[in-house]
Amino acid sequence: MRRFFFILLSVLTLGLSSCGNKGKTIIVWTDKAEMASYIELFNVESQDVKVIIVYKDALATSLPPAKDERRPDVIIGSLLQNSSIRKNFTALDSIIGKKNKNGEVSRSKLDRDGFYNSLLDYGKFDDRQYLLPVSFNLPIMIFSNENQALIPNDYTLELDEIREIAAAFNAKNASGIYSKMGFAPSWNANFIYTAVKMNGADFRETLNTIVWNDSALDMEIEYMKDWTKKTNSSTTAEQDFSFKYLYTPSYKQISSGRCLFSYSTTDEFFSLSPEQIKDTDFRWLTKEGMIFAEDSITTAGIYKKSKKKAESKEFLRWFLNSENQKRLLDRSQTMNLGTKTFGICNGFSSLKTVNERHFPTYYKNLIGNLPGESSIQSPFALPPRWNSLKNRVIIPYIKEAAMTDSEKKTQTIEERLSAWTKQFD
Repeated sequence: MRRFFFILLSVLTLGLSSCGNKGKTIIVWTDKAEMASYIELFNVESQDVKVIIVYKDALATSLPPAKDERRPDVIIGSLLQNSSIRKNFTALDSIIGKKNKNGEVSRSKLDRDGFYNSLLDYGKFDDRQYLLPVSFNLPIMIFSNENQALIPNDYTLELDEIREIAAAFNAKNASGIYSKMGFAPSWNANFIYTAVKMNGADFRETLNTIVWNDSALDMEIEYMKDWTKKTNSSTTAEQDFSFKYLYTPSYKQISSGRCLFSYSTTDEFFSLSPEQIKDTDFRWLTKEGMIFAEDSITTAGIYKKSKKKAESKEFLRWFLNSENQKRLLDRSQTMNLGTKTFGICNGFSSLKTVNERHFPTYYKNLIGNLPGESSIQSPFALPPRWNSLKNRVIIPYIKEAAMTDSEKKTQTIEERLSAWTKQFD
């Protein structure tokens, strides 16, 4: 996908350099490789506005532009909702409208009711819309169709249910060693992170760093330790089992008959080919019916110093149109991109009708099993370097703290955060 992006980027740039349409050319900064294909289609169809794409691997930390850089007009990517960079965007309330008494929305506006409401709220600051949601992903538990009868619920699974069902699946051989293990928290640190997030840890940014709910974090870690001890004996037993049997990708692990569940996310799962997941099903991982969206929600905004705001709005209206997004899905399938990335910008679309009407056509596992609008919970605003902070501070801490049989003293989250922060002083 990345190789395709750079080839297409070169073609786009060369074509626009000689098109003589400089006055109505806008620049899009993005960290989403899929945007190259979308923009190519827009440029073919648009008579007035053309787009040049600039890929930024660390988009959230690239704002504001350096003095010698050409300014962006539109910015599309992850982790754009935080206090340090939201000041780079202009308010977009004027581009969003509601249906009139005839059920119609002005052609110059986007339909507010077409978006998931919680995702629109995610892009607000001081009750004004600075970012528009583009795509999002959700946590899931996957299992083999052979074990369908063991899963009592048709759509969702809560932590207590996973724990109970997985425990009943466990089996030991004559030597007392696990020959089957339904699921273990220590198999996937991202599962533990999602669990603590669902249960009120509330990681969020403040002054370009993070705060969290200490008591909720501690309680969920203790819950994970209790799960391990009472269901799987110990973290060592879980890890020994994993080392012995779970050395294949998650979708193959559950088909081996050795384990019942594997944790995944929609972008990971639906990026696999239909052949890889044809014998696999999933349930939404929930907390009291709520599904907590992954931190990396993709949003779009207009750079406040752009001198081409009208043209930028035209592009966003085109991109965030349900019929155009259906064509983008078709295009991804035709270009054979659909088996490497999921949906729109590697996630569910922020437009309800696109998910409800079109996604099940391409992703058969979604037929009759789409999340309701009211069940989706958006994350808190997070700092631009969240991915690094999460992977180097949060994940190592919760992984180590949740171990049941380690004699090593766990370094506190504050100590880890202090060491991480020094890298950027």
